[in-house]
Amino acid sequence: MTDHKVASREEWQAAREALLAREKEHTRMGDDLARQRRELPWVRVEKEYTFDTDEGVRTLAELFDGRSQLLVYHFMFGPSYDAGCPTCSSSADAVNGVLTHLNARDATMVYVSRAPLEKLLAYKRRMGWSFPWVSSASSEFNFDFSVSRTEEQTREAFKPMIDAGIPPIVDHLASASGTDVVGYLSEGPGFSTFVHDDGAIYHAYSTTARGLEFLMGYYPILDRAPKGRDEADSPFWL
Repeated sequence: MTDHKVASREEWQAAREALLAREKEHTRMGDDLARQRRELPWVRVEKEYTFDTDEGVRTLAELFDGRSQLLVYHFMFGPSYDAGCPTCSSSADAVNGVLTHLNARDATMVYVSRAPLEKLLAYKRRMGWSFPWVSSASSEFNFDFSVSRTEEQTREAFKPMIDAGIPPIVDHLASASGTDVVGYLSEGPGFSTFVHDDGAIYHAYSTTARGLEFLMGYYPILDRAPKGRDEADSPFWL
């Protein structure tokens, strides 16, 4: 016998219509938030960043690949990693197939990590991905956009968690990435957008943590499944 509430078809329909009103409200709120993101002021990028790519060294401007918008996913794959973060990898699976649609809307999307390029390309081949993935190992790009820390900064930032005992999920993710916990937490996931306008580059938007869920295409699907994400017992979300 199920523990979940069971109703008649009429009761279900009434509850569904009430929920639909909330869903429409949520959609309209999402539209308004998207407008507010577009209206954020831009910050001019003054520093010259370079990246190692499979076509040689490229500047930030060259990563736009002739388009006016650059979308950057800060993928957790640090110098001490042997493999990409499993969570970042799952979102990459979901994004890989949409690149042509982004390009058609004047947007180029690239993935950026601090690991050496050869590590990134080997993992990319292993995973069967086609998106551009570049290494920022030769620049301060990751640090300037607050997705990387030194090990000393990491120990300080996560000291309460480390002292209290590393959550099993963090230990698992670090092990799966082939590094230790401090090495793993030295990197963070993120999404940043840039615009090339009138000969200059501007930083437009950034988000991290649960702000990245829009890239995880399986989450909206699971949110509509009877059992949802089935993550109620998970104590840690990067």
